[in-house]
Amino acid sequence: MSDATVNMPIYLDHAATTPMLPEVADAVREASLSYGANPASQHGPGREARRRLEEAREQIGELLGAKVGGMKADRVILTSGGTEANNLAILGLNSSKTSSLTATDSAGIMISPIEHPCIEGPAAWLEDRGVPVERLPVAASGVVGLGRLENLSSSPPRLVSLMLGNNETGVLQPVQQAAELCNSVGIVLHTDASQAVGKHRVDFTELGAGALTCTAHKLHGPLGIGALIVKHGAPLSPQLHGGFQQAGLRAGTESVALAVGMAAALQLAISDLESNRNHLELLRKRFENAILTECDGTQAIGAESPRLPHISNIAFVGCDRQALVMALDLAGVACSTGSACASGSSEPSPALLAMGLAEGVISGSVRFSFASTTTESEIDEATRRILNVHSGLRQ
Repeated sequence: MSDATVNMPIYLDHAATTPMLPEVADAVREASLSYGANPASQHGPGREARRRLEEAREQIGELLGAKVGGMKADRVILTSGGTEANNLAILGLNSSKTSSLTATDSAGIMISPIEHPCIEGPAAWLEDRGVPVERLPVAASGVVGLGRLENLSSSPPRLVSLMLGNNETGVLQPVQQAAELCNSVGIVLHTDASQAVGKHRVDFTELGAGALTCTAHKLHGPLGIGALIVKHGAPLSPQLHGGFQQAGLRAGTESVALAVGMAAALQLAISDLESNRNHLELLRKRFENAILTECDGTQAIGAESPRLPHISNIAFVGCDRQALVMALDLAGVACSTGSACASGSSEPSPALLAMGLAEGVISGSVRFSFASTTTESEIDEATRRILNVHSGLRQ
């Protein structure tokens, strides 16, 4: 192991944000310089910007398995990221004007208790305003139960939202099965696929979902752009007003450069999906084997279930997760206690609580997440530092 590896900071928080790849940065820069006009303008430069924007939008849709051509094309709505896309889904697909024909005026929505805060947040906002919100059960394995979805016809919700892969444990959820149950009674199912895209095969049409969220900065793309894919015919109410962009469904001038960057990142991630997934699985196996073997009182949360390959949530039972993450930061290992949107909170993880895990497991859980750019030498050095820090905290 080189001295450079020993002394360098090691970034193991790719589930929060992945650094932009040079090829993606080049694409963003080129588009920024080449398409400086507003894509909504009617003059020549505006039309050129619009043409490039629509090319990127179509590429994003194609790469994610959406139908992008014909009279029944799905819609690819560009947003500022996953949070906006999820808010647009929860609030825009829930409107009484857009609900399924089987839902009553008093119907609410159904989510899982392991969703990202940007799903739970708008759901709680609706709940505060009298909209019923039902939360599906989740097992200790981290997999959400679908028993309630098998009886939707008796009291159908307007919308069901179930993430594709959990952002804290990486556990994959039965979205395709849930979509089949929802589609059988005409209810739209939305899935947040932000963590899965680029690390797991995602095909919107095959999943059968009515709407899907993804974001660029989870797959080495630029910050500030995401997308909500909405199936043709699924009615959606806009949540931003004051502009006619994107068929009036999301007001605001689109960024050509960010759209091009997202398309470039998706293309790179999906073209190398199989090799990247194998690489990530090997890294995680190497990492978990070392930690669980050498460090007493540790366990990998969700390891008995199918998981996304880049996430490893380790419970250091008997350690305080906040103290451990801070000590690891000082040792040059960047990791987190869970979702970056809630990592500063001292409250225990709602997802881990919903799984019914023991208090010691929850209070000692730390999320490590890898990327295709992570090396075996980084894993080995990070493991060495983690073991040293853990040993020091327990003395």
